[in-house]
Amino acid sequence: MKKKVALHNLGCKVNAYEVEAMQQLLEKAGYEIVPFTEGADIYLINTCTVTNIADRKSRQMLHKAKKMNPDAIVVAAGCYAQADTEKLKEDNAVDLILGNNQKTQIVEVLEEYEKEHSKQVQVIEINHTKEYEELSIEQTAEHVRAYIKVQDGCNQFCTYCIIPFARGRVRSRKIADVLREVETLASKGYKEVVLTGIHLSSYGVDFPKEERESLLSLIQAVSKVAGIQRIRLGSLEPRIITEEFLEGIVATGKVCPHFHLSLQSGCNKTLKNMNRRYSAQEYAEKCDLIRRYYPAPALTTDVIVGFPMETEEDFEESYEFVKNIHFYETHIFKYSRRHGTKAAAMDGQLTEAVKAQRSEKFLALHDIRAKEYEEAMIGKTIELLLEEEIEEDGKNWYVGHSREYVRAVIKKTDAHQVNDLVEAKVTGFLTDHLLRAE
Repeated sequence: MKKKVALHNLGCKVNAYEVEAMQQLLEKAGYEIVPFTEGADIYLINTCTVTNIADRKSRQMLHKAKKMNPDAIVVAAGCYAQADTEKLKEDNAVDLILGNNQKTQIVEVLEEYEKEHSKQVQVIEINHTKEYEELSIEQTAEHVRAYIKVQDGCNQFCTYCIIPFARGRVRSRKIADVLREVETLASKGYKEVVLTGIHLSSYGVDFPKEERESLLSLIQAVSKVAGIQRIRLGSLEPRIITEEFLEGIVATGKVCPHFHLSLQSGCNKTLKNMNRRYSAQEYAEKCDLIRRYYPAPALTTDVIVGFPMETEEDFEESYEFVKNIHFYETHIFKYSRRHGTKAAAMDGQLTEAVKAQRSEKFLALHDIRAKEYEEAMIGKTIELLLEEEIEEDGKNWYVGHSREYVRAVIKKTDAHQVNDLVEAKVTGFLTDHLLRAE
């Protein structure tokens, strides 16, 4: 009888990639993958620890799994398992703890558990390893777009962030290994890849100097893979945006004009308190530079509101800065106090009411700017990668994303199918934030 495994992911795109990689290892070993409902023999939860709420959700999912089948093996993998191993050792709902850089061991650890029937803990001192854990995928749940993990760890130590403690130092994946995976995916028809990591801008800094690899040389190598027509980049730091970098990626003809440039605050005092390594002015210069190389790129960002000691004046300074940049999308996060970080011990912690009020103001701005950007596309010809069929207004449509990562539809006809790249002219909106093209 095949053992049934149900997997559940919490957290970021890197976590999602790692779950798919573990799933494929389990399938190759003869396990049957089933939905995350009652009846599985093994429940694997890839946990997240980015906030205290993420910790709580991780614990809840582990307990839910044990409740669905008390006889099942419950596996806690990933960041929360790494950061709070001691707490999980005491948790009766958890049978197996698998930290970061140990996920390739999933099959062996399960086999070991079957022999011993005692709690297994597979966690290393993550801050002491320089080894990149070589996971890979051959297909992905997103049928036309593949996320590829190329880097792990972070050396930044922003004062609000626990991730360097859960993920360790920067470790980059060899270009040859990335290319092998991209070639496999391209041979299966994938046309778009998203290069992702915990701190993507640091790609290559851990390699010996003689190797001279960087994020740019990785992108250039991926762009030469036959069949890959679009490359997207995960979240970037402003410092990576230079003339040389932009000239290099424009020359490939494949990097999409869609850049997520992490901001967190538009106030210099708050940026310093966060240990972000740039000023608001430097950040604005990088946005201007991108716009010199890409006409009308989609710039997106993250902003934290209600950081400790953020005064009303600081908030307004940040708000005005974001307003003037004209982002396509702004992801707003209310500051969440994370035990174990420097910011958690800072004076001047703000109330939830203040954070909520500031968040609402930013969200309203986000809606205005997103609509403005989408409206500016009306009349333009865009390239759509068709992702799925939908029904709207009693008609059938193909929906996909433009190179700017704006969602749009075209009428379903026999001339096209999912995974086609189609050029179409934007005529208006079908629904909110969904463009219509012909």
